[in-house]
Amino acid sequence: MHGTNRKKRAPKPIISVLMPVRDASDTVKEAVESLWRQHFPSWELIAVDDGSRDDSAAILQACAAADPRVKVVRQPPRGIVAALTAAAGMASGQFLARMDADDISLPDRFGAQLEMFNRIPSLALCGTKVQLTGHGISCGYRRYEVWLNSLITPEDHARECFVECPIAHPTFMMPRIWYESAGGYRDTPWPEDYDLLLRIWQAGGRMAKPDAVLFEWRHRPQRLSQTDPRYAPEAFRKIKRHYLPGSDTPLYQWGAGEVGKLWLKDWQAEAKKGGLRPVAVVDINPRKIGRIIHGFRVIGPSELPPPGLCWIAVTVGAPGAREEIRDWLVPRGYREETDFLFLGIL
Repeated sequence: MHGTNRKKRAPKPIISVLMPVRDASDTVKEAVESLWRQHFPSWELIAVDDGSRDDSAAILQACAAADPRVKVVRQPPRGIVAALTAAAGMASGQFLARMDADDISLPDRFGAQLEMFNRIPSLALCGTKVQLTGHGISCGYRRYEVWLNSLITPEDHARECFVECPIAHPTFMMPRIWYESAGGYRDTPWPEDYDLLLRIWQAGGRMAKPDAVLFEWRHRPQRLSQTDPRYAPEAFRKIKRHYLPGSDTPLYQWGAGEVGKLWLKDWQAEAKKGGLRPVAVVDINPRKIGRIIHGFRVIGPSELPPPGLCWIAVTVGAPGAREEIRDWLVPRGYREETDFLFLGIL
């Protein structure tokens, strides 16, 4: 009988894990082993060795020999976007997940994320809470960890997605259809993960996390986000201006402190090229009200137009300031995401 000796094809995995690897011989095996410990078994790993000069490729090949779910691609050093794009092009899973070669996915990660997609309609991107590990973690990174882990629901992520990237990139999981419809990863002058996330948000995709720490995120001084200018503060301001929602009402900036002044300089430079420019900048410091800072008049909150007649970009980053500003605006009828949005750093 024809075909009786043919080998059955292995079923396609549900999840394809995209892992770019560059000189990670000291951590990559531990990262792969954390995938082997996943309680949800239907996954494949597409590990792209991006020009490593150490033993990373040999370690990955040994992992592939031990488990056919591990697939290894080698390429010259082309960067993270090229590596991720190559991995996504080889992926066969319905969902694409991210992981770096120096991090640890805890055993319940994949199962918990898939449950979120089953539970929340139109969920387009799912992360997890994280635990930062490693040495020399700054207070700023600890604040970021606390903030990331405070965002759980789609409403949390939509409200805060212009403060910072609200999901840690190595914890991303998304349906392939959302990845492809958003255009995948792109080479840009700003962070590739934040760019993809904001395009998904712009298209109406919802974001959420399971309410549990499911990922150990290793902090290392040589990490790309610590060394590449695409992850510098000015790059984050640039991407936020690029994706800022349009409005038919005049723009006002709230905040003339150190962070706010950087934004005012950026608006001034953009205005010279025909870009958006705030009408004025709001501040509560009586010594600043009435002054001109970087070409913008400083006004008090009471001078703002009423709700519906202005759009307010809040660029305050001091601890507790967002809550105070929200407490001033909301009782007066200003609606978050409609009349005002927080852009300031943590």
